Amino acid sequence: MWKRTLDRAGVGEPRLRQDYTRQRRAVRRYRTAEYAAARLLLPAALLPHVVAAVAFMHDTDDRIDRGTPDERVTALAEWDGLVRKAFAEGRSGLPVLRCLVRTAECHPDVRTYVDEFLRGCEREVAWRTITDDEELEQYVREYSLPALMLTACLLAPADAPARAVFTNGCHRLIRAMQRIDFLEDLSEDVRAGRPGVPADAVARHGADLTRPGASLGRLVGEQADRAATDLAAAAPLAGVVDPSYRPFLRALVGVQRLRLDAVRRAGASLATRGSGPSASAAAVLLLRETAARTRQASWAEPSGRPDGCAPGPSR
Repeated sequence: MWKRTLDRAGVGEPRLRQDYTRQRRAVRRYRTAEYAAARLLLPAALLPHVVAAVAFMHDTDDRIDRGTPDERVTALAEWDGLVRKAFAEGRSGLPVLRCLVRTAECHPDVRTYVDEFLRGCEREVAWRTITDDEELEQYVREYSLPALMLTACLLAPADAPARAVFTNGCHRLIRAMQRIDFLEDLSEDVRAGRPGVPADAVARHGADLTRPGASLGRLVGEQADRAATDLAAAAPLAGVVDPSYRPFLRALVGVQRLRLDAVRRAGASLATRGSGPSASAAAVLLLRETAARTRQASWAEPSGRPDGCAPGPSR
C-alpha cells in the first residue's frame, strides 16, 4: 500500500523512496493519531508530501530544543544553513531534507513556509516564559502558525477569499493546539524551566505549577476553555477546502477535542504527569470519518491541483 502511495506521489527514485519511508516511520512515532488520520483520510498522492513536511518540522524542533539557550541558538543557525544549502543545491546528505526539497518542488508554497518557520524558530529558541495572552499570540503567529502551514498549505484552496478564511481557521486551530500542548507538557516544561502557560494567568489563580491543587485545577480549566473557543472557531475549516480533504480536517479538529477532553480530566494532576487523547475514542473518530469518506459519490484527486509530482532526477 505504501509503495503505491509513493507511486501516486511521483516518488520513483529508489533512494528517495527509502527517504520518504524513513520519514513516515518517524512521523508515525511522533504523532500516532494524526498520522493515522492522514493515512486513512488524505488522497494517497498527497500523503508522502504531508509526511515530509511534518518530519522536517519535528526534526527542526528536536534539534533546537536541547541544551542551553546559546547552544540552541547555535543549533538553529547550523540547521538553517543546512536547509538553505539543500534548497540552493537541490540535494542534501540528510534524508529529511532530500524529501523536503522534493516536496517543495511539487508544492512550491511549502518553500515559503519553510522560510517563515525558520524565522519563527528564532522566537522558539529565545523564550523562557510567556507573559500573557498577547505574548502567546505573538508566539503562535511567528512560530506555531508557520509550523502548521508547512502541511496545511498542501490543503489550502486556490481561491483567494477561501484561502484567507482557511488561513484564519488554521490560526485559530493552532492557537488551540498550542494551549493544549502547553497543558499536556506542563510538568515536563516546568522541570525544564520553560512553562508555556501564561505567567499572568498563573499569578491570577495563585497556582503552584509543581504540585496538584485547586488553584492549578482552576488554571487548567480556564486555559482549556480558551482552547475550546478557538477549536469551535476552527471547525468551519473543512467547509472551504476540496471535498477530498474534508474528512481529514474534521478528524484533525476532532483529535484536538479528544486531547482537550483528556487535559480537562487530568486537571491539576498535570503538575506531575502528562495527558493524551483516548486511543479508543480516536479510533472511533477515525472509523467514522473513514466511513464518511467511502460514502462520497466519487473519489478523485482535487481538480486543477495535481497532488503528485513527476519523477525528477536522483539526488
